[in-house]
Amino acid sequence: MPPMQNPPDLRPDLARARVTETRRDGQPTIGMVSLGCPKALVDSERILTRLRAEGYGISPDYSGADAVIVNTCGFLDSAKAESLEAIGEALKENGRVIVTGCLGAEPEYITGTHPKVLAVTGPHQYEQVLDAVHGAVPPSPDPFVDLLPGSGVKLTPRHYSYLKISEGCNHKCKFCIIPDMRGLLSSRPQRAVLREAEKLVEAGVKELLVISQDTSAYGTDWKDRDEKFPILSLARELGQFGAWVRMHYVYPYPHVRELIPAMAEGLVLPYLDIPFQHAHPDTLKRMARPAAAARTLDEIAAWRADCPDITLRSTFIVGYPGETEDEFQTLLDWMDEAQLDRVGCFKYENVEGARSNALPDHVPEEVKQDRWERFMEKAQAISEAKLEAKVGQTLQVLVDEVDEDAATCRTKADAPEIDGNLFIDEGFEHLKPGDMVTVEVDEAGEYDLWGRLIESN
Repeated sequence: MPPMQNPPDLRPDLARARVTETRRDGQPTIGMVSLGCPKALVDSERILTRLRAEGYGISPDYSGADAVIVNTCGFLDSAKAESLEAIGEALKENGRVIVTGCLGAEPEYITGTHPKVLAVTGPHQYEQVLDAVHGAVPPSPDPFVDLLPGSGVKLTPRHYSYLKISEGCNHKCKFCIIPDMRGLLSSRPQRAVLREAEKLVEAGVKELLVISQDTSAYGTDWKDRDEKFPILSLARELGQFGAWVRMHYVYPYPHVRELIPAMAEGLVLPYLDIPFQHAHPDTLKRMARPAAAARTLDEIAAWRADCPDITLRSTFIVGYPGETEDEFQTLLDWMDEAQLDRVGCFKYENVEGARSNALPDHVPEEVKQDRWERFMEKAQAISEAKLEAKVGQTLQVLVDEVDEDAATCRTKADAPEIDGNLFIDEGFEHLKPGDMVTVEVDEAGEYDLWGRLIESN
């Protein structure tokens, strides 16, 4: 079975890339290593779609590629190290490597370690990536053979897809350098988002995972907008396509409450992924986050009153500079009150360029580890109790994978890769990925459920 939700060696923002494609004779082929969050995965998909349209093949391994693109993550120092390691592996296994993504905003950092890379470009610089590929591996298209799928190249299973609605962020959280890497908020036109969503659903996508740096701020950068909060109408429009619509990275603005009726009506999944980060007002103030944890509890109560089935996911940082034992205990007490369904936790680490590096009273590593373990112990107990309460319920689930032991599925409360699963281990052999089925939950663990198949939809 998969590991527990958010084990210590897995960042909860990781997105997994999957490539399956055959190569025609003489076709130039590019490999892709996509690191970091789902937003970076969408960038990788767009790059590969453009390359595929020019006649390039997509290789699932190093040996079959004429060159390799490494789409990097640069959010944390550990992510930077992972990116440098991936670049080194690609150079060793293939030798012809083009680097892009968030870490590409620091080209000297990359070339200082790996001077043999062919080119370095920053995040969402699609044209520069294409130019670098053209220089390394000239295109050789065959218009009679190289047909591009209508939905473009996808790096996720065909039954779900990430839908990026904006880039950048206007917040100035002291621990974050995303605005420096990806700029201020820049929202895609609603018609473009809806057109992409419609094509995805027509191609067989059953779940749209709405992502951005700040989803609830979508459209607020438009000076001539007709509505104050365009995310509200976008969510309802997306709900018309008949697929599951899951909202990620929703900053807890007051207008988020206006999203809840669409969840209660079934237009949008009753699921909110909200990065609260902490609960103590002094810690939040040092983070340059809104210091209103008590009001947040009131909002959570209001959301649950309007939509009792809502699932709340969040991430937190422990060991932030200056965090005292009392502040950490406030976070644990807040967790008891909030009873969040899905929780991830990071131990604070310095990020080059982040303002939090200069704060006084950094927390020792052993204290961070202790607090992380205590936090996860509480989150696990809450998760276990909430899942136990689902035993006996009848749920609709989406099948993600089928092997010889079980069908791995997800409920409406589970996002791919970061949340739990529901397993069907009897009578599942006829199922396939993308099926929607109805199950009765008959067993619960700390993060996962097991169920008995009732019917296939």
